[in-house]
Amino acid sequence: MSETAILINTAVAVLATVLLIVRFKVNPVISLVLGSLYLGLSTGLGVTKTIETITGGFGEIMVEVGLLIAFGVLMGSILNETGAIRRLVEHLLRVFGPERLPYTMALAMGTALQSIFLDVLLVISAPLARRMSPKIGKLGTARMATAMAIGLECGIIFMVPGVGSLALAGLLGVPLGKMLVFGFLVVVPTVIVSIAIMTFLFKRGFWKSDRDEQNLFEEEDFPRAKTGASHGPDAYGVSMEAGSAGTLQEGSPALATVVDEVKREAPLLLLFSPLLLSLVLIAGGALVEILDLKIAGLELLGNPVVALLIGLIGTSIVGRYTVGQKAVENAISSGFKESGQILLLTGVGGSLAATVAAAGLGDILGGFFTASPVAPLLVVWAIAAVLHIAVGSVTLSAITAAGLLAPIAPALGIDPVLIALAAGAGSLFMVHVTSNTFWLLQSLLGQTVRGALKSVTVGVSVASVVAMLVVLVLSIFI
Repeated sequence: MSETAILINTAVAVLATVLLIVRFKVNPVISLVLGSLYLGLSTGLGVTKTIETITGGFGEIMVEVGLLIAFGVLMGSILNETGAIRRLVEHLLRVFGPERLPYTMALAMGTALQSIFLDVLLVISAPLARRMSPKIGKLGTARMATAMAIGLECGIIFMVPGVGSLALAGLLGVPLGKMLVFGFLVVVPTVIVSIAIMTFLFKRGFWKSDRDEQNLFEEEDFPRAKTGASHGPDAYGVSMEAGSAGTLQEGSPALATVVDEVKREAPLLLLFSPLLLSLVLIAGGALVEILDLKIAGLELLGNPVVALLIGLIGTSIVGRYTVGQKAVENAISSGFKESGQILLLTGVGGSLAATVAAAGLGDILGGFFTASPVAPLLVVWAIAAVLHIAVGSVTLSAITAAGLLAPIAPALGIDPVLIALAAGAGSLFMVHVTSNTFWLLQSLLGQTVRGALKSVTVGVSVASVVAMLVVLVLSIFI
């Protein structure tokens, strides 16, 4: 088949997938499989080869990240049950004060808290952020909303064990320790610089409190989202239906975990120590690999699967001590439900990437780029940005964009971690009304839609550009 035909059929497959999700509200998992089927059959792979490629791509990425995603989500679910997030935010306020709270809270969300399921993390922390906003000043709502949006979205896509970063690492064959190190190098400056830029804009009149804020609830009430239908896919590409009283329904797991009280107080460091130990072990394993050291014990403990398993076991033990066995069992049950959605989306993203590679797109695109890594990285950023604007899913757009250029990474001499980071940066661009995260931040922090477009859409788009600039700087050295 001619190169032109392959390019056209690939474009049709991607556009059809987007159309199925956006226009016809077909589940993203089903849409990705249908897009992969069309691409394989239309490019001459044949029925048998197409099916083998789809299932093989699914299996390969599950081998890489299946257990990692499950362990990470389960750990986060237990941490949520212990009330660790609420206590961490209150501790940050006491230590760093109101003025620095947006930075410290966003950095915490973008790094240490990334095992927490995004919507749960947002719902738990938003009421605390809203109560603390007046202590920051008249721009408190704007600064806290922007900080939360940037921290949440950057963390999920860049920072291990965020599900987006795990999916990208598995898809592109990036060692998880390496993804952790370079993701951290991107997250920290991106969060700090982006919040500083938005704060500068807010202080120059970009934020109008009378038009960008609204008081929908009393201070002591638990905030509820406005009534409405589903607002589209969340950061994982999974739709979240609003209830009759709002986005959070009475009796939902997310709401239940907010009102449940911790039975026994434990030191904050103890609650997070298993997760932090996991990250230290993964980073240590990466260091051993980079330095080509032969330390058997660290090679085992630094393996990401073993490291996260240790973290999960430790978190379970701490959870039993603080909230009891029954609460831990409920948290694990909830975590299994959440991880199932993420695993399926990640797996079929791998199927599409495998089909793109089998169709020969990698060889064609390889001839379009020079040896310079800049052009391909900008292309993958742009593809992810366009997909995110259309679909509203950070993870889905990042996986699809990375999958398109993954086959040509070896030929171009580009380190796969740069492709993963560039795709992640592009997928942050224009978080808007198709994203459930947008509506949760809008309602839970008392913003008007106009205000959310400034704090969330503009704020995270600034982070997308800043992150891409950081990635281009890193490309000079690796």
